[in-house]
Amino acid sequence: MALRSRLPLAAAVVLPLALAAGCSGGTGNAAIPLAPAAASPGGAIPAGPAPGPQALSETGSTLLHPLLRSWAAAYQQQHANVSFTLGATGSGKGIAEASAGRVDIGASDAFLSSGDLITNPAMLNIPLAVSAQQVNYNVPGLRRATHLRLNGKVLAEMYQGAITSWNDPRIAALNPGVRLPHTRVVPLHRAESSGDTFLFTSYLSTQDTAWDRVRGYGTTVAWPSVPGARAETGNSGMVAGCVATPGCVAYVGIAYLGQAADGGLGHAALRNALGAYEAPTANTITAAVNSLVSATPVNETISMVDGPAEKGYPIVNYEYAIVSARQRSAAKARTIKAFLHWVITEGNAPHYLDQVRFQPLPDPIVSLSDAQIAKIG
Repeated sequence: MALRSRLPLAAAVVLPLALAAGCSGGTGNAAIPLAPAAASPGGAIPAGPAPGPQALSETGSTLLHPLLRSWAAAYQQQHANVSFTLGATGSGKGIAEASAGRVDIGASDAFLSSGDLITNPAMLNIPLAVSAQQVNYNVPGLRRATHLRLNGKVLAEMYQGAITSWNDPRIAALNPGVRLPHTRVVPLHRAESSGDTFLFTSYLSTQDTAWDRVRGYGTTVAWPSVPGARAETGNSGMVAGCVATPGCVAYVGIAYLGQAADGGLGHAALRNALGAYEAPTANTITAAVNSLVSATPVNETISMVDGPAEKGYPIVNYEYAIVSARQRSAAKARTIKAFLHWVITEGNAPHYLDQVRFQPLPDPIVSLSDAQIAKIG
């Protein structure tokens, strides 16, 4: 799906640049008190799930999947009556399955498109945490500590087959003093509909007008035919494929940075909107997000790619829960609301987020997310 089809109606005026686009507790069967909340169609946010056995189903983002497993395990320790079924199927599948009512929660690195919102007006996209995307490479002979400088235009040319070797003058010009080998560039992309593809192609589109005009951005795009290019499934597949392929370049969610490093892969310092080259760190990711907090609309549909922070990393995003505001039972609505509220409060603690290199939601975004959660009924 091309980028223009994913431009959100409510967020069009806040998209940057070229995208202008703690609960404690047990299972209990006694009544569970409600946390204070503003009046909303779905009512107040409960402090715990509905009594009796409750089951929540989720599928979607492979980037968010490791953290969701940790969240689910911790929540079950506090509320043993809640069971979870989780799946790592890609953001596109998460959106589709939640929209069709086949799962309770769709996990996505991408926000709902304008088409999604028109087709399924009851759907909400609720930020759960802050994430980012790394660009990895397997360049033989390069020192592990070196973060090659890359920008959206050069990456677009690599993915289009216009740059075919790592010592191409266009890469060398960004990396003076770095000895680059004459190794063939092998671009890797996701085989399935993916929020990571949405983020990466959004970055290419902000910095390369030709890519934006011809390819656009989305959870799927029409990838150029490049000799040797490979399609991989999931973030783990991207890492494994890149480790096995000298010369590869790949886009991978930040939760897999440790796995990529263990495999000998490097990760790039990417050019941001102000011309600085930044690697994905807690400070650069937080700087990028903080610069766009005030621009986040009430439905929280916003691209934060290539934002205005001087020291910001350019590919950051909210990790979203895609949920229907209209649930089939009061017990289901109550349990979903309680779990999502726990995620954006207690679940945003460092001992959960640090293991996947995510960052916590800024306080104003927690408030916006709670306002959306309160609509579920």
